[in-house]
Amino acid sequence: MSFTTKEKLFSLEWFQAYFFLIAGSIIFAASDILFVVPYKLAPGGVYGLATVLNTHFGWQINVSTISMEIPLIIIGTLILGPRFGVKTIVSIFIIWATVWLMENHLWPDYEKVILDPMLNALVAGVFYGISIGMIFKSRATSGGSDIIAMILSKYAKFSLGTLVMIVDGIIVLSVLTQLEPDGRLPWELVIYSLIIIFIEGKVIDMILGGATYHKAAMIVSDKYKEIALKIRQDLNRGATILTGEGAYGERKVVYTVMSRRELEILKLYIKETDPDAFVAINDANETLGRGFTSLNDNPQSS
Repeated sequence: MSFTTKEKLFSLEWFQAYFFLIAGSIIFAASDILFVVPYKLAPGGVYGLATVLNTHFGWQINVSTISMEIPLIIIGTLILGPRFGVKTIVSIFIIWATVWLMENHLWPDYEKVILDPMLNALVAGVFYGISIGMIFKSRATSGGSDIIAMILSKYAKFSLGTLVMIVDGIIVLSVLTQLEPDGRLPWELVIYSLIIIFIEGKVIDMILGGATYHKAAMIVSDKYKEIALKIRQDLNRGATILTGEGAYGERKVVYTVMSRRELEILKLYIKETDPDAFVAINDANETLGRGFTSLNDNPQSS
């Protein structure tokens, strides 16, 4: 898994990638200082751990993060090889520089922007998702727990995604070391941090896959020809007829991808044509190709 990419210097793709990279990095840094640090939350990553260190020792976020990021990049490069491209280094530096600027000049006291903690968590999740989504769209990574997970994946028998969840989960639970004045464990901080992570993930999916999700449907029916004709002629969508081996013999399966509205029309038609049909529907979060987003226009496709 490599994070190095090659865009032609000063090409339109190059400018787009660095626009997303710079804007995403600045939004991430501002979101952390405005919404996460004031409530002492730790939604994963080195910036979440830096918030815990800030609470315990008063260390500035920029000091803690750069002290962790540089060794992680060096160790990661030594163990994994040159997997971290220029854009990842640029992202890490821009985030750090923006945090430094806010901590030392623009927002030094970490005042709360939103007084309601639940609303704050929702807003933080949205902005975190937008920022990380933009960074990913530039084909870079913000470093942090991703690097830790990649190092662990070299030696552990878990997938990279699972290891990222484990690392971030441990960081989230680290907020429990911030005991309340009465000695109570601050479980609400864990919950708010998890809410941020959940919303962040959903927003990242929207940024990378598009806000208008399509649906993928697999239809098993004896009337497969009629259903495929309906899809092609009335809905102006493509349909692929597959041959499946079922427990009761060979069956034909119609596979198609379409919008939610088109799917509702199709479901009504299937109900009228073959009420005994079997229909399985899944989200198609990113749909590329004829009739959808062109592969040539998709910034993730290189």
